[in-house]
Amino acid sequence: MLTYEECLAMSDLTEGEINAIAEHEHMEPMIAMALGHYLITHDDEQKIKNIIMDDIKHAHRTGHYAHERVLRGVLQHFISSHPQHGDHSQTAA
Repeated sequence: MLTYEECLAMSDLTEGEINAIAEHEHMEPMIAMALGHYLITHDDEQKIKNIIMDDIKHAHRTGHYAHERVLRGVLQHFISSHPQHGDHSQTAA
């Protein structure tokens, strides 16, 4: 059986990116990892970027500014790791 860390290494995503998907979709991280990997392998990185941006907006609206800063770092890493969808002009408010 594969460990969480082994699955994470094969997913092409970071733990922060997976946690953002899990938070947004209200699912366990292991399921979010599978969803994220599916999106990455089916050229839908933009969907992941949108998920992270939605999480940033939600954290800001609810006053969770420390979490918002963490998510902004996750977004910046995602953009740098997946430059085909890294339009830096779109950042969450």
